Amino acid sequence: MSTSEKSNLTVKSADRVLDIFELFAEAGVRELSLMDIARRLELPASSVFKIVQNLVHRGYLEKDEHGKLFHLGYKIFQIGAQYAQHTNLTAEFQSIAQQIVSEVNEAVYLSIRSDRNILYIAEKQNTHPVRFVSHLGMQLPLHTTAMGKLFLSAMQDQEIAAMYETQSLGLLTDHTLSDMDQLLEQLREIRRTGVAYSKGEAVQGIQCVAAPIVNAKQEIVAAMSISVPLSRLDDMTWHQMEEQVVQGARKLSWLLYYQA
Repeated sequence: MSTSEKSNLTVKSADRVLDIFELFAEAGVRELSLMDIARRLELPASSVFKIVQNLVHRGYLEKDEHGKLFHLGYKIFQIGAQYAQHTNLTAEFQSIAQQIVSEVNEAVYLSIRSDRNILYIAEKQNTHPVRFVSHLGMQLPLHTTAMGKLFLSAMQDQEIAAMYETQSLGLLTDHTLSDMDQLLEQLREIRRTGVAYSKGEAVQGIQCVAAPIVNAKQEIVAAMSISVPLSRLDDMTWHQMEEQVVQGARKLSWLLYYQA
């Protein structure tokens, strides 16, 4: 095979990888089978199999629990998080988060949903020597975090039960919720108040309060939280954090989806 032929083959493989990514973006579905991908792209199943297997190995696609359906993987969301730093969402967040830090001097975080996890896309740290530091692209299970519970609260109870039917509520600490009834009870309270809490459920000794960023249709598109170590927490600080995160989330929602 000549050099030009090898080059053409490489370009064709790259095109097929991009076609697969674009298919997930355009298909309007979260998961596709191998045969779905092959049929929609009009490619041999054997060729698609090799590409998909490599993408799964590299973290760009993930399999469902039965190994028959595929969805976008964490690597895609990590790349998206890097891109998100340059969007209005994270730009406006940085300004608002700085104001919150100046008031309460505790860390402020921004996340979006990534399947069963939240994905951290921005943060503004405090000035304390003891702090919980996330990193862009870090993921935590929805049910373990205040921000994640907000996303779950936007779903019907039946949807939530079905989502965890084949996979139990994983434990990250001794305080992580492991009972579905308790989780659903918390979600009902979140729907009533519009505020969510996590008390050492994702990271031992860290308490969080979160509020949603919503679009003009009142759909939750992102979540903002403030975190504090229990060693620094008192009733006054907690009340102030609640007020700040609710006001900050409302302001961010307004700037992004209403003011325009």
